[in-house]
Amino acid sequence: FALPTGGGTTRPGFALLQAAPGTTRSSNSTLVDELESSFEACFASLVSQDYVSGTDQEEIRPGVDQCIQKFLDIARQTECFFLQKTLQLSVQKAEQVIKEDVSELRNELQRKDALVQKHLTKLRHWQQVLEDINVQHKKPADIPQGSLPYLEQASANIPAPLKQT
Repeated sequence: FALPTGGGTTRPGFALLQAAPGTTRSSNSTLVDELESSFEACFASLVSQDYVSGTDQEEIRPGVDQCIQKFLDIARQTECFFLQKTLQLSVQKAEQVIKEDVSELRNELQRKDALVQKHLTKLRHWQQVLEDINVQHKKPADIPQGSLPYLEQASANIPAPLKQT
């Protein structure tokens, strides 16, 4: 979306961005401008000299709360504006929305296919490890006599654990 330019002229469809119900703003001010200034005001109230110099927090809290509340209100208005624009686009350009949804679904399928391949690779590895262990247990002639040599051979054939990813 291109935002309206100064000089008092706005494009159709951006009236909401410039004048939200119940708020007063200058002729060239937009919701985005107000959102930015209220965000800056939140930080300004936190780094003000009164706050830093150790003034009682109970005295400062109402001002900080008010700044944060104003920021949240303007953020909701901005979100509402963009949701309305999205709704308008979905009605006016339904085909474009469907194309975007199809593209997102294709990307999701590709990610999931890659994940399945990764798990199949791990599965094949562990199947091979189990098969190797089973083959070793089927050869009784290769088993050394005595418990210590048997444990040494058995522990030598155990693969090192893989790191969890």
